[in-house]
Formats: sequence, C-alpha cells, structure tokens
Amino acid sequence: MLMGLIAFVAILYIAKSIILLLIFAVIIAVVLHPVVNFFVGFGVNRIIAIVIVLLITFVVIGLFATLILSQVSRFSESWPLLVDKFTEIINETIIWVSRYFDISTKKIIGWIAETKADLINNSGAAIGSTIIGVGSILGLILILPVYIFLILYYQPILLEFFHRLFGADNRAEVVGIISQIKILIQRYLVGLSIEVVIVATMFSVGLLVLGIEYAVILGIIGALLNLIPYLGAIMGAILPMLIAIATKPSPWAPLLVLALYI
Repeated sequence: MLMGLIAFVAILYIAKSIILLLIFAVIIAVVLHPVVNFFVGFGVNRIIAIVIVLLITFVVIGLFATLILSQVSRFSESWPLLVDKFTEIINETIIWVSRYFDISTKKIIGWIAETKADLINNSGAAIGSTIIGVGSILGLILILPVYIFLILYYQPILLEFFHRLFGADNRAEVVGIISQIKILIQRYLVGLSIEVVIVATMFSVGLLVLGIEYAVILGIIGALLNLIPYLGAIMGAILPMLIAIATKPSPWAPLLVLALYI
C-alpha cells in the first residue's frame, strides 16, 4: 500500500507538466465548447468547426503575445537608462540627507554604484533565464491545441465514460453535476477575461494620458495583478510609480498613478 502510494506520487511529480497542461486543455475546451456547437449548428462538420475555433483562438492569443513581447523588449532595452535615472534621484536624495543630518555619503554612493551594476547584470541574466524557460515549455505548449482538439472531438465519448462509471441509476445526477460545473467554469472565465480586458484598457489609457512610458505592458500587468484581492492594485501600481518618479519631473506624477490604480 505504501509503495503504491509512493509510486503514485512519484508518477504525479514526473508527469506534473503534462497533468497541468491537460488541466489547462480541459478548462479551455469547456470555454470553447459552446463556440464549436455554434458552428456545428450551422451544418459545419465537427472536426472543421473545432479546427476553425482553435485557429481563431490561437491567432488572437498570438497577436496578444506579440504585443506583450514587443513592450517587454522595449522595456528591457530601456532598463539601463531607468537604472541611471533612479541612481541620479537616489544620489540627490543622499546629498540632501547628508547635508541636513551630517551623514557620510562616500560609502553609500559606492554601495549604490555596486547595486546599480548588479541590477543591470541581473536584469540581463533574468531576461536570459526567462527566455530559456519559455523555450523549454514551448514544446509542451505546442501540444496544447492537440489536447484541446481531442477533448472537444471525443467529448461525447468522455461523457458516456462518466455515465457508465457512476452507473445508470445516477445518470441524471451525473449529467446535472457535469452541466453545472461546465456552466460555472464558462461564466467564471468569461467574466474574469472581461474584467481583465476592461481594467487593462482603463490602466493603459490612464497611463497614456499621464504620459507614462510602457503604458500598455504596465496596464496589462496591473490588470493581472488586480486579480489578487486587496494587495493586487498596490502591487500593480509600484512599477508605474517608480517609472513616473524616474521619468517625470513633477512630484504629482507618481501620486496620480497611485490614484489611477486605487
């Protein structure tokens, strides 16, 4: 019994990437299922309908990913300049503090110079490791459409499997539970997506009006972090506030950014 449990846990650990990918595929298939039925209702072959829906879905995702990557690329190229501006602001603050509180600035400025170099070097390493990580999971992501296709195509067989698994006496109850779960997942994910789009648009437009650089990527990051209860809005506001401090001469800019996010 114990060996069987250990083996089961080991299999789950080894196959965790595949299992997570399969869970994502099931969730996406549940969301896309009504769209597939919409095309099938117009007489389109089920296989063709699934292919059309998958193509539309991944084209939209690809366009969105291209936009995000272009913004991230711009931000990474400007990172050393932002570090320079932050360093200048910190140096001015240290000079002001040392003047009024009689604190030696040599060691602090030296530490800041080292920190600046570390930030630039670590940012490059972080970007490189991120690219490597993305490349390593790209193969699994390419399998995702195949999983979604199979789940959508064999949905009647999968449902029949659950019906037989729980017996004919519980058929109506099983159908009701599966339908409720499907509707709940669809409504939740659609509502969540609408919220993210609305909040991302609001943040991006607000940052553009305030003249903050990288408004689109910052707006999207803020919208995603906004899903975290209570602290999400504050976490999302930190980066645009720092950029406002570094790039805007007005002290009101970071406060206006904070007001936008709160």
